[in-house]
Amino acid sequence: MTEQTPHLVVAFGGVSPEHEVSVLTAMQVMSTLSSSKYTILPLYISKSGQWLTGDILKDLEQYGDLDTLTQQASPCYFNRDQLGRVVFEYTKKGLFSKPIQKPIYAVVISFHGGAGENGSFQGICEQYNLPYTGSGVLASSLGMDKVKAKQLCEANHIPVTSSLNFYEEDWDRHIDTILKEVEQLGYPVIVKPSSLGSSIGVKKVESQSVLIKAVETAFRYDAQILIEEAIAPLIEINCAVLGTPESSISSVCERPVGRDEALSFADKYQRGGGEKGIASADRVIPADISEELSQNIRALSEQIFRIFQATGVARIDYLVQKDTQKVYFNEINTIPGSFSYYLWEYSKLNFNDLLDQLIETAIIVHQQKNGRILHYKTNLLNDKAATGLKGIK
Repeated sequence: MTEQTPHLVVAFGGVSPEHEVSVLTAMQVMSTLSSSKYTILPLYISKSGQWLTGDILKDLEQYGDLDTLTQQASPCYFNRDQLGRVVFEYTKKGLFSKPIQKPIYAVVISFHGGAGENGSFQGICEQYNLPYTGSGVLASSLGMDKVKAKQLCEANHIPVTSSLNFYEEDWDRHIDTILKEVEQLGYPVIVKPSSLGSSIGVKKVESQSVLIKAVETAFRYDAQILIEEAIAPLIEINCAVLGTPESSISSVCERPVGRDEALSFADKYQRGGGEKGIASADRVIPADISEELSQNIRALSEQIFRIFQATGVARIDYLVQKDTQKVYFNEINTIPGSFSYYLWEYSKLNFNDLLDQLIETAIIVHQQKNGRILHYKTNLLNDKAATGLKGIK
């Protein structure tokens, strides 16, 4: 690789229960792009929040000992060079090492959960005016909040299951009222942390005693809990969407296969060994559903993608009542595991081409944003300086 080769930052890890899932996705990204037209700069955020880089971070085997890994990697951060350009800066190990600065072409965001997916890291990229893959701050934050996502869909006449939500303080103060509301929903119900993915903390419960334990467990991960009616008999169907709010296409549908009706973390990542991330899970592609249902879900997915103002690739998950074929929105994943590349392969779009398209979209969105008027010429400060602080009303 020459210095003229665009430097691509692949950001992953993070302070999140889905840390390991993010590492798997990033490994897939870096191995796919390693021999392509980009120079890869890994940006690994450790479980304690350190920003680290180095070639060692490209080797999955090194993650077996995170303490040693973080000691051998180099601290890094976004900075500006003497000309004011944003650079990726790091210092190699050594007593007299000097900071190394690399220009940034784009950032491939490969986080799952936490600040990497909820819009926080996206906001950092916005502050530095960096092109980045995936959805912006608004869509990312909405997508991570299952309660707000359901409310947004319901407001736009997208079918959702009946549910209730509450905070930990509500549970402590009004547990009897909440338990009665759950009784009105009718068992079984699904208990979920509001802001987690990968089925972490999610449990289907059949009775009040199990419900109480499930809620207490879910509060270990999140301050807000969502309880939904359970659809039975259930078919889970997922569909990915690629593009921008103005122009998008949907993938074929998939039917995930789990040991139970509701997929667990183990179903998604550990049944196939896990080294391929979500791609190792069992699934039927294309989903074994009617063409009419498939087309309905694909159209609905593109509509939801636009409602959330999503960008890049997102996966929308649905609950389908097997007997009536009624479709309910479950959640939107603005950074789906493995970028749902396995769904696009059925559209003759391989993983490398998918990544190139995500990067190209990031560049286009960035250029369009910078093409807008970003400053408003005014003499406001001069006027206020003349009148003093008392004139600021």
